Amino acid sequence: QVLLKSDAPTGDVLLDETLRHIKATESAETVQTWIELLTGETWNPFKLQYQLRNVRERLAKALVEKGILTTEKQNFLLFDMTTHPVSNVSEKQRLVKKLQESVLERWVNDPQRMERRTLALLVLAHASDVLENVFASLADDKYDVAMNRTKDLLDMDPEVEAAKARGTEMIWAVLAAFNK
Repeated sequence: QVLLKSDAPTGDVLLDETLRHIKATESAETVQTWIELLTGETWNPFKLQYQLRNVRERLAKALVEKGILTTEKQNFLLFDMTTHPVSNVSEKQRLVKKLQESVLERWVNDPQRMERRTLALLVLAHASDVLENVFASLADDKYDVAMNRTKDLLDMDPEVEAAKARGTEMIWAVLAAFNK
């Protein structure tokens, strides 16, 4: 269950809105439930007030403002669609390189010793089904090593790893939620 430790503003609009929702709940909810509530994937009409509105658009807009993405219109048959291609290729390459190095050169074989942001990024890449793309540019032998190490990491029991703590409980809870 998610328990709010602090409702201090983070400076991120979506995170601050999420904190307000968590603070406003009467009973503690699970990470799985919060993901469903905040994304609007819940069918509970009594909990619709917790849905974050236009999450994808707001995230894309924030990344456009930071210069990571750009906004374009693409014609799809009869409809114009707004897309957000990467405009800062060097930032994308930096993240890909960071993930590749984390499972190859800097592999510690212990998630408790991994940098939390890198662990979170690996979990999110897995949940977004883009992890193979991250390792696609590697030579075959390195690709196999990277995929096997990542698979071993992601196959760990999230409850056991979360119990080891060190500030990664939420990362493991999100992995468990996406693996269901």
